[in-house]
Amino acid sequence: MSLKVFDLECEHGHVFEGWFSSRDSYEEQLQRGVLCCPVCDSRQVNRKLSAPRINVGVQQADPPRAGQGLPVPSQQTAMSGAAQGELMAQLRALIRQSDNVGDQFAAEARRIHDGQSHPRSIRGQATLQQYKELAEEGIIAMPIPDFLDDDRLQ
Repeated sequence: MSLKVFDLECEHGHVFEGWFSSRDSYEEQLQRGVLCCPVCDSRQVNRKLSAPRINVGVQQADPPRAGQGLPVPSQQTAMSGAAQGELMAQLRALIRQSDNVGDQFAAEARRIHDGQSHPRSIRGQATLQQYKELAEEGIIAMPIPDFLDDDRLQ
C-alpha cells in the first residue's frame, strides 16, 4: 500500500504530519471534520505546500539494517516502495516492542516522566484532551495510526 504523507498545520501554527491512503482519503477526512491538531485539538487544519516527488533515476542508498535507526525521508529524496515497506516494518517492530498499558497511557506516561516508573516505550489509548495535557506538561506523546498498531487491527 502506498501512503500519502502530508504536512498539515492548524490555525495556531502547529505543524504535524498526516498519513493517508490517498489524496481522496485526506479530502474526505477534512470534509468530515475528523482531522485535528494533536497539540491543541484544533479542527482548523490545512495542508501545507510541499515539494513534489520527482524521480530522476538516481539510486537511493540501501535501507538501514536492524539497529541502524530509521530512514528519514526528505522532500528532496523519494522513497522507493521497498524502502517504504522496510520503514513500515521497522515502525511496526518498534511498536510491538513497546509496553501496551491500555487506557492507563496518560497516567503511566506521567509516572515515567516523574521518575515514579521505570523508563520504557509505552503505547495505549488516550483522548485528544489527554494528549494536549501531556504536551502542556512537557511530555512528548503521539497517537499511533491504526494501520501501524497490530493490537487495534485484530
